[in-house]
Order: sequence, then structure tokens, then C-alpha cells
Amino acid sequence: MADIRTYPFLRHLRAEPTSHVLHFNRGELAHDGPGLALWFRPLHAGIAEVPVDDRELPFLFHARSADFQQLTVQGAIQFRVADPQRLARRVDFSVDLATGRWTRAPLEQVGGLLTQLAQQFVIDELAKLDVRTILTDGVAPIRARITAGLTGEPALTDLGIEVVAVRVAAVAPTADVEKALQQPTREAIQQRADQATYERRAQAVESERAIAENELHNRTELARREQALVAEEGANARRRAEEEAAAQLVAAKAEDERRELLAEREAQTTAVVERARLDVERERAQIQAEAGPEVLLALALQQLARNIGEVDHLTITPDMLNGLLTRVNGGGGQG
Repeated sequence: MADIRTYPFLRHLRAEPTSHVLHFNRGELAHDGPGLALWFRPLHAGIAEVPVDDRELPFLFHARSADFQQLTVQGAIQFRVADPQRLARRVDFSVDLATGRWTRAPLEQVGGLLTQLAQQFVIDELAKLDVRTILTDGVAPIRARITAGLTGEPALTDLGIEVVAVRVAAVAPTADVEKALQQPTREAIQQRADQATYERRAQAVESERAIAENELHNRTELARREQALVAEEGANARRRAEEEAAAQLVAAKAEDERRELLAEREAQTTAVVERARLDVERERAQIQAEAGPEVLLALALQQLARNIGEVDHLTITPDMLNGLLTRVNGGGGQG
């Protein structure tokens, strides 16, 4: 937008470098160029300001495919004014001499023209293809069609407008159509997911079976080893018992032999003692037989005195002494 300052009888305009100014004085072109600064008299002047920088025009189109499906195309067109004088002659870019603002909306008019032309090219392009082909090919064919159409459009050349670039951000069907198109793919993905789940479960079952078989094999091996251990322990126990029994048998035989030896020794000792005792008794009996009654009585009294211990009172009757005295006297007489 141009900057206009008011002075008595005169006004001063200063434009940006991206704005092309056309100054008409009494209907004649007095000044022409970008970024001008000039003095003018408002009673005789007419000024147009045409932007020459790159402009971006976003668009959103609704079109129909060959199979009658609604599609939405979204993007932007980048353009610039290549011939400001030609465009100023076709579109009103005049500015208010007091404020410097456009008296009309020229850029909206240019934008509307570009949008309608681009929409026409999009509709023509999409009407030839079905929705699956359009979505499969993507935005490149649509962008190329819009670019080629706008570049070769005579109306834009007459206006002095040059298309710099065309960008198409997205082409999308309605929500229901998109969902219907996505459904087979989703079903295929779900089937693959289910297949993967089944395979994972089968693998898990196979792994569990292998683990169970391994555990059973381990338990069988442990049982076999335990059985062998029990058999070995039983054999060891039997061997130990046999060894103990043999040792006890040997000990018993040794004890029996020892007892037999002791018994034989005792028997021999007893026999010797008995023979000695018999000899003593026999000799004693012989001595006693040869000795007189007096000696025997004296020995009996001696033996009696040895065995009866302490005697408090002793009574001797004449009857007891008569026989003894008679024998003593008789023995003396014989002597």
C-alpha cells in the first residue's frame, strides 16, 4: 500500500519496491515504475498501484471422479504480475489519493480468476479417472495438469500474470468413501494380524509341548537315575548286611572257639583240682584212718573252734570226758 502525505495544494506518494506505480496526469501516463516517490496534484492525477511480488493463492476444490465419487483437492497457486501496465488496463488497481488504499478489490478479482481456471482443470482431469486410480496416482498428475493448464491459458497471458508454481497438498474422498476404500486393506491387515496371532499361538503351543516333553524326559531320566540309585543303595545295603553278618558269624565262631577253649581249660583245671582234692582227701582219710580217735577228736575240736568264733560259756559234762579219759588211760596202759 502506498504512503500518501497531504500538503497545501500538493500531495506526496511513496511506494514500496514491490509495488509498481502508474501515475496519470490529465489522462496521460506521467510516471511508471516500481517503488516510486513523487509529487502530484490530486485534481489532475490518477494513480494505480500494482503489486509485482510473488503472491500465493490457496484453493480448496470439490470435484467428482469418473465413478461419481466426491473428491476434495487442496493446494496453493503461486503467481506474480509480469506486465503491470497490461494488468492495470484490465483490472482496476487505482488507489484513493488521500489514503493510498485500493478503491476496489483487484487482488480478489485476480484470485477468483485463477481459482476458477484451476478448478476447471482439476474437474476435467478427475472426471476421466475412477477414485481408486486418482488416490493411487496421488497429487502429481493433478499438480501437473493445473500447471500446464494455467501456463498455457491465454487469459492469463493477456492479463500479464505469470504462474510461478502450483502445489497440491492433498486429494481426498469423503469420509464414507475413504472408509469403504480402506476397509479391504484393513481386512487384509487384520487377516495377516490374525494369521500372525494364530502362528504365534501355534508356536507357543509347540514350544509348550516341547517344554512338556523335555520336562517328561527329565522326569523319566530322574526316575531312572533314582531307580538305579535305589537299586545301588539296596545292593550296598545287602552287601553291608552280608558283610556285617559274615563279620558277626566270624565273631560268633571266634567267641564259640574262645568259650570252648575256656570251657576246656576250666574242665582241665577242674579235673586237676578235683584230682588234687581227691588225693588230699584220700591222704587225709588215710591219715585219719591211721590216727586214733583222740587225734580225730582233737582235730574236730580244732576245726570247731576255728568255725564257731567267740564262745561265752562252755559246758563239759562227765559223760563227754569219760570216753576220752578211758581211751587215754587205755592207751597209756597199752603203752
